[in-house]
Amino acid sequence: MSLQCGIVGLPNVGKSTLFNCLSNAKAQSANFPFCTIEPNVGVITVPDERLIKLGEICKPERGVIPTTVEIVDIAGLVKGASKGEGLGNKFLANIRETDAIIHVLRCFDDENVVHVDGTVNPVRDKEIIDAELQLKDLETVESRIQKCEKAAKAGGDKNAKLQLEVLVKYREALSQGKNARTVELDNKEQETAAKDLFLLTNKPVMYVCNVDEAAAVTGNAYVEQVKEAVKDEDAQVLVLAAKIESEIAELETYEERQMFLEEIGLQESGVNRLIKAAYALLNLRTFLTAGSDEVRAWTFKAGAKAPQCAGVIHTDFERGFIRAEVIKYDDFIALGGEAQCRAAGKLATEGKDYIVQDGDIMHFLFNV
Repeated sequence: MSLQCGIVGLPNVGKSTLFNCLSNAKAQSANFPFCTIEPNVGVITVPDERLIKLGEICKPERGVIPTTVEIVDIAGLVKGASKGEGLGNKFLANIRETDAIIHVLRCFDDENVVHVDGTVNPVRDKEIIDAELQLKDLETVESRIQKCEKAAKAGGDKNAKLQLEVLVKYREALSQGKNARTVELDNKEQETAAKDLFLLTNKPVMYVCNVDEAAAVTGNAYVEQVKEAVKDEDAQVLVLAAKIESEIAELETYEERQMFLEEIGLQESGVNRLIKAAYALLNLRTFLTAGSDEVRAWTFKAGAKAPQCAGVIHTDFERGFIRAEVIKYDDFIALGGEAQCRAAGKLATEGKDYIVQDGDIMHFLFNV
């Protein structure tokens, strides 16, 4: 499923360091602006503890196969990007192609790391990028309004009037320095007028506060400022120390990494937390298949029905879908396997209208 999260931020906030930790890709990371020019795409394994437990029960011959999510490292934006400053147009085009945004904010002091604006102020940094994205969205909306006004007057397009009303709402919000995602729309407005606009500030966003080691567990004053600034947004704030994460990534064994985490007071690495959060940010969920051949995680969009999920495995499964056999993960673990769940009546037979839930263990029956 080719949905992507794009990592954005001002230059030198730790984006590429974080991307390297996420993907082990060789994104250049250096102490000067624009070191990342082309977007680096990493296919990241999604940590899922459920797979380990299923593997212990099923002992699959081909092993355990996790699902993945794509993360894109986009070069640092600067003030004036919407007008082409720096490498602005290219950066904004790269953001437009992503489905969600991970906005990295520098929340640490270090005189050895240059800040593009001279001082550390994550709220100001956030507002700079917001403003650039809003200006680009306003340009898009103004252009669409002109087209819709002509279509509405001509009367040939029955949806033009509704589209125009939605565009005006977006224009008002963006003109006030608000993001498009703050505009409340009903289902009809969303389906008819908004979904094809692809506005940059309408994408779901997560703010990542990049802190130093001392603040990796508890955060710091900069983090609190960010939380206060985004409290009215539908956005998650995640705290991690990219420098620490890069050190963890260099350790060879799981045991070494866990020992390191315990020493600094963390139960789970920031990278793992970020990957899971990015997966959820894209509104993705996981169903599982478990047997003696393999245990595997499969990605689906939240709200998908059984035939659609069958199609994730193979298009023939969806085309010839008959029914699905579903075992809840907790039942599978508690009873010790599929046979025991069948015997205990914990295997449900579901039809084409069944909405698959995260963690469902699925077996599809089909005929083509």
